[in-house]
Amino acid sequence: MSFNFPLATASWGQEEIDAMQRVIASGMFTMGANVRAFEQDFAAYIGSQHCVMVNSGSSANLLMVAALFYTQNSKLKLKRGDEVIVPAVSWSTTYYPLYQYGLKIKFVDIDVETLNYDLDQLEKAVTDNTRAIMAVNLLGNPNDFDRISQIIDGRDILLMEDNCESMGAKLKGKMAGTFGVMGSFSTFFSHHISTMEGGMIVTDDEELYQILLSLRAHGWTRNLPKHNLVCGEKSDDPFEESFRFVLPGYNVRPLEIEGALGIEQVKRLPMLIEERRKNGKMLQAVLANHPDIIIQQEIGESSWFGFSLVIRPGSKLTRKALLVKLNELGFECRPIVAGNFAKNEVVKYFDSEVFGALKNAEHIDQNGLFVGNHHYPIPDAFAALAKL
Repeated sequence: MSFNFPLATASWGQEEIDAMQRVIASGMFTMGANVRAFEQDFAAYIGSQHCVMVNSGSSANLLMVAALFYTQNSKLKLKRGDEVIVPAVSWSTTYYPLYQYGLKIKFVDIDVETLNYDLDQLEKAVTDNTRAIMAVNLLGNPNDFDRISQIIDGRDILLMEDNCESMGAKLKGKMAGTFGVMGSFSTFFSHHISTMEGGMIVTDDEELYQILLSLRAHGWTRNLPKHNLVCGEKSDDPFEESFRFVLPGYNVRPLEIEGALGIEQVKRLPMLIEERRKNGKMLQAVLANHPDIIIQQEIGESSWFGFSLVIRPGSKLTRKALLVKLNELGFECRPIVAGNFAKNEVVKYFDSEVFGALKNAEHIDQNGLFVGNHHYPIPDAFAALAKL
């Protein structure tokens, strides 16, 4: 089925096509200079000291969690059984690395308007057993990190960010993804920039950065500097260091062609975010006071990944009727991320608990959906939404 208003469209131009052709002509396809250049460019854009590219945003979350098990910094180190608070609405691979590393997952409700944490519930959920908070910036919207900082102030709690949907979002001039000890990003086709598949991790911590470099490629030493914070010192003999394994890592390396795409895409990124924000303003003008539908309440400067439409509590409108109407108007629609994730069958494998009631997450699960935003003006889409 084709839609007049799809969820995502390509953001590539001739520059990206040329970049791919250069890589093809070079014959060098595995991770190399293009990946490193993209990492440097992305770190500069985000305002972080370090960036590590991997093959997906999901892998970025995996390495972000894994790195906290191998750090020597006791303030950051996690161990199996530690409690991590998560929002009840997010994507599956926000949660899976936490389960895979034996962490105790505590689901907390979200705010029906911002779609991020219900901050009062988050504050109540934090106990002396809480070791970490995973902040997920949903659909382009940063969390209220001022309030989160107040909640964890003086406690032995670390903050991580899943920022895969909110590249380019800001709070008080600071980029989302840089408020925690590490932040993850996605460069999948439907996201703010696209390298086909891809993910990024940013951090200002030198040791975590070096751990990530090792974990990304088999846990070997090859990509570490001679003097490093993972194994101490490397031999000057590259043969000896070829297959020296020091961490139980993965192979989640990106391709060189993805790095080349990223170099071109990050050049476009300020424009891409600016255009999405212009569309966000149009959405607010059209639907801010709709009697039956709630749109996402912006925190700081959203990068408007997509446009959520949530039926107001008490409205007679049903999601099925809303979906039919949107499809008739030409919109491709999806549930809001994975809805109330705590109700999924896979959770039976987790060591997890639900804090309080997840009434807002459940309302989103049953009464919410989202439509696409884009990096170019979409006046026809807003004219159609005005008919809801």
